[in-house]
Amino acid sequence: MKIIVLGAGTIGISTAWHLLQRGHDVTVIDRQPNAALETSFANGAQISVSYCEPWANRDAPLKALKWMLSKEAPLLFRPQNPFGEGFRQYLWGLQFLANCNDRAFERNVQQLVALGSYSHAALKDIVAETGMEYNRLERGIAHFYSDQKSFDTAGEAAELMRKYGVDRRVVSKQEFLDIEPAYRAYADSIVGGTFTPGDESGDCLVFTQKLAELCKAKGAELLYGYSVTALKPSSGARGAMHSVAIQAVSTSSTAPSHMEIHKADHIVVACGSYTAPLLRTVGVSLPIYPGKGYSATFQILKPEQAPWVSTIDDSKKVAISRLGDQLRVAGTIEVGNYDLTLESDVARARCHMLSRRIEEVLPGVCDTRTAEQGGQPNYWTGLRPATPTNIPYIGQTPVRGIWVNAGHGTLGWTHGAGSGKALAELMSGHTPELAFQFYGT
Repeated sequence: MKIIVLGAGTIGISTAWHLLQRGHDVTVIDRQPNAALETSFANGAQISVSYCEPWANRDAPLKALKWMLSKEAPLLFRPQNPFGEGFRQYLWGLQFLANCNDRAFERNVQQLVALGSYSHAALKDIVAETGMEYNRLERGIAHFYSDQKSFDTAGEAAELMRKYGVDRRVVSKQEFLDIEPAYRAYADSIVGGTFTPGDESGDCLVFTQKLAELCKAKGAELLYGYSVTALKPSSGARGAMHSVAIQAVSTSSTAPSHMEIHKADHIVVACGSYTAPLLRTVGVSLPIYPGKGYSATFQILKPEQAPWVSTIDDSKKVAISRLGDQLRVAGTIEVGNYDLTLESDVARARCHMLSRRIEEVLPGVCDTRTAEQGGQPNYWTGLRPATPTNIPYIGQTPVRGIWVNAGHGTLGWTHGAGSGKALAELMSGHTPELAFQFYGT
């Protein structure tokens, strides 16, 4: 079959790879000049099956209200105009609230962990087949707590993960420091942690771009620098094909950009947060809303003191991962709109929080100086395509031949390889081997 994949992030490229493996003719279209230059560019770097937890839980509503007063809050809900496009935010919020109970939480965890475990296995298969290198560290993920009340609930989270086959265990402060000694300077503030030895970390950008090149070598057509202007389903006549109208992204405001029409038997929409508005043009409405995430990447000054085990800082809800000679810290979610600026007061506050936190927990290990101080911090923001349940939509839409692979929130890197494999299986007429509710089935 001829298949067009819209989106060249880790979800789209993984989908393309697995479709090629099953003998399909694949074209990938993306508006950026290369793969993984939007949401997949500078994420937390973690393959964290142990942290496949939805944002919606029984404590979330009260916390969200409290956090609305802080620019540095882990989850910041920024209300939009309900009489404009902002009404979709409120609809999303109502669905989110409907999932803030124990029954929904456990149901959603089960789905997320099932996809996470399946995806981790799929990632390992890709690495074994290709020998790809992307600063991968198979040292597990450690989660540390600096608040006793929060640590007292760590056992519940670990027990729930173990219930679904994830080996997440509670560890004492000393056990945590034995696992990752780099945090000894912050030891007085750590009360304990959890550890999952089977998790890992690595550079999503490098992985996705290398996999894209392997797709090209297998015969995929990669059309970078093209934006989608129209998605046109077939009329339903026998032999009719779907079409996508695309336009070259012009580098000059005066230079005309040409339009092209590409046709295929099937189309996969894997455009992250932009999936929902594109699908609405063909009558498909999905509650995928952008969550603005932040990261900072710092040059490591003292390699011997930098952590090798990827970690999660519970108090700030940030991930900390080593990528060669750099350290990545990522986290915080801002549910607002499609704004990608780093220049607003809120954006600057959230970026500087990441710098301060690294200096607090790993003092002197990285160059955390601001640009004004002579440093070169690499701040970044991307839109996490979030659903109210955090469960992505994977499957065929009500428009036959139009498929979706989106809504992965903060778990796109964790769920990417498996989401691509599962969709390729579905499109090839097979049933993926995991307990997951696929869209349209």
